[in-house]
Amino acid sequence: MRYFIRSLKYFCALCVLLAVLVAFNLNTGIASLSLKETLYVMFHTPRGAMLPAAVVLLAALYPKFGFIARRIEGDTAKHRTQIVNAMLASGYSLRSETDGVLHFRTDSPVQRAAMLFDDEVTARQEGNCILLAGNRRGVARAAYRLDSYIQRLEK
Repeated sequence: MRYFIRSLKYFCALCVLLAVLVAFNLNTGIASLSLKETLYVMFHTPRGAMLPAAVVLLAALYPKFGFIARRIEGDTAKHRTQIVNAMLASGYSLRSETDGVLHFRTDSPVQRAAMLFDDEVTARQEGNCILLAGNRRGVARAAYRLDSYIQRLEK
C-alpha cells in the first residue's frame, strides 16, 4: 500500500509540474497552440501521448528508485551519537525512538515539500550493521557521513 501511495503522490506532483509548464507556455506566448489544441495533441497523437505515458511510467517507478536502504558496520547503541550527528549534518533531526528504531525527519518545510512529505529516514540495528532506510537523497548523504564518523571514532 505504501508503494501505491508514494507512486500516487509522485504522479500528482508530475501532473502539477506538467500543468505549470503548459500554463507558462500559453501565458508567455511560447506555445503556438491554444489550451484545447495542446490537450488534443497531448492525448490524441502518438508523439503527444508519450508525455502522459512518461508521467505514468515515472510515477509507477518512483518508489522503486526513490527509496533505498544502506548498511553501515556499527551498533546503534554504541554509535547513537554518531548517528544523530550524521543525520543533523544532513538536515534531519531525531523525532522519535521506538523499539530501538530511530526516526528522523528533515527540519526544512521546503525540503519536506520537495520530498512530497515522505522524508522519514530510519536507523535500526540489523545484525552487526546499522540499517539506514528512507528517501534516497537523505539516506545517501547520511550514510556517507555516518560511515566516516564511525571510521574516525574507531581509529
